[in-house]
Amino acid sequence: MPRVAIIGCGDVATVHFEAIAAIEGAELVAVCDTDAGRLAAASAAHGVPGYSDVAALLDEVRPDVIHVCTPHNQHADPAIAALERGINVISEKPLASTLADGERLAAAAAASSARIGVCFQNRYNQAVVAMAARLASGEFGVVQGGSGTVMWSRTADYYRNRPWRGTWAGGGGGLLMNQAIHTLDLLQWMMGEVTAVSGHAATHALGDAIDVEDTAELVLTHANGVRSVFYATLANSVNAPITVDIVAEKATLQLRGDLTITHHDGRVEVVEERRAVSGGRDYWGVSHQLYIADFYAQLGQEGPFWINPDEALKTLRIIKDVYAQSYPERLLDVS
Repeated sequence: MPRVAIIGCGDVATVHFEAIAAIEGAELVAVCDTDAGRLAAASAAHGVPGYSDVAALLDEVRPDVIHVCTPHNQHADPAIAALERGINVISEKPLASTLADGERLAAAAAASSARIGVCFQNRYNQAVVAMAARLASGEFGVVQGGSGTVMWSRTADYYRNRPWRGTWAGGGGGLLMNQAIHTLDLLQWMMGEVTAVSGHAATHALGDAIDVEDTAELVLTHANGVRSVFYATLANSVNAPITVDIVAEKATLQLRGDLTITHHDGRVEVVEERRAVSGGRDYWGVSHQLYIADFYAQLGQEGPFWINPDEALKTLRIIKDVYAQSYPERLLDVS
């Protein structure tokens, strides 16, 4: 019967409220936000106490689990405060807005008896699960290369509505940290450990609204010597389906929502993605509830949750490496 609190009652908290309501026995006991209007609305809507201070909530309410749904630069401190008190944590991506904070959070997780999971929920998408499992089976032979794309559209109003998104201080970066991180995570997870990163990030379309990147291209070298390439932009006219393609000796696997496996002998398989309705945005994917339910199902087990800070650091390090190459004059901002 876990007692749950949500830290940060903005946009993405919508799917967390839904997921908690769907877990049998889970009880929402408090909410927290520094914005008085959002806090009052969430407290009234869910009939629970509202707090503006994380420490006060943790010490007075003592929840079993907190969900961190704050802006990027406010992920690390609430999570660390909870872990130090033995309180379990579900944190939205990215792990933190800076690599230093991410590593600090990973250290706190290693020292705590509590569990923490980071929301890379697209790993729970039905087509993604099938893709990862089939690749891991070895049935397609040696992987020869991969690619990923995120070609989406954002407007200046998107950033004006939440000014932290377009800044180094608030977001820790732009497109790579906020939109493309999920697809980059899938690519590095299925292709294997990244040993070298060559990339460039730039602002091509939204320079009047943001001081971070809206476009990026990367070449990743993996531990087996195979390369993958990645391209992402917010300058597209629409939110096109994300893509992840992996080429192996015996088949090509293409993720476009659904998974298409084209065997080199001519056979074609399709694994359909589940379709789900949520109060959240379509591009958040359909698997927040599955991810969160799995985290709760594993409470009390030994060892870390499988998408933990050490796992989330892999993608954060790739992104920060690209920033260091692209903005050497702003090293303190991009680290």
